[in-house]
Amino acid sequence: MTTTVLALFNQAGGVGKTTLTMNLGYHLAQRGHPVLLLDMDPQGSLTAFMGLEPDDLGKTIYDAIISEQPLPILAGLHGMDLVPANIGLSAAELQLVNMEYREVRLQEALDPVRDQYRFILIDCPPSLGLLSYLSLVASTHILVPVETHFKAFKGTDLLLETVARIRKRGNPRLQLAGFVPTRYASTNSQDKRTLAAIQEQFAPAGRIFPAIPRTTALVDASEQQVPLALHHRHHPVVSLFEALSADLERLS
Repeated sequence: MTTTVLALFNQAGGVGKTTLTMNLGYHLAQRGHPVLLLDMDPQGSLTAFMGLEPDDLGKTIYDAIISEQPLPILAGLHGMDLVPANIGLSAAELQLVNMEYREVRLQEALDPVRDQYRFILIDCPPSLGLLSYLSLVASTHILVPVETHFKAFKGTDLLLETVARIRKRGNPRLQLAGFVPTRYASTNSQDKRTLAAIQEQFAPAGRIFPAIPRTTALVDASEQQVPLALHHRHHPVVSLFEALSADLERLS
């Protein structure tokens, strides 16, 4: 079984990265694939979205990358497995600075379990720091959520420069799976212009997937700590997640 390790990454916050991670993981699992979600954000949003209280956890991804302990995998959450995180991970950035082989610590932590999963989805922190670097070094592919807002769109150039540097030195096999426009309001003229700019400027770099609209249903599902399909099975966005997960099956 070929394992796809997919980093969902954007250095900007509030682009729907965590929501996308959970929902894509759910639909990939529904399609019969073993899926592991990995929370690399010290805010622990993915961990909370999956129904856990980050502050109550005994072991997190911190223990795996800093203390080289086995990954603390929590099994069977909405049909997926999860490696959780909490605010303790914020200390890892400083600790990693002086550690040997820091850039491959996440990659090595994944090695013992990699063959158990068809997809490993990494919810990266909204920064260009060491935790994101470790995530991209450990990944086979990167999927970039881009909010359809001018300021968020302009920051994507810096992200692509970062990916190019990592390909050159840290992970030459890293492939760009594409861009997912998010929080799109079709009635907003600025959103329309930004979406058109994303489609025009980033298409040479990677595939532009259909935009995920801005909807309170996604917020409500996150508050209920379930994927959208379990909150509102017939919501139009569910079909977008289903189609995107089907596209991701083609990654190799």
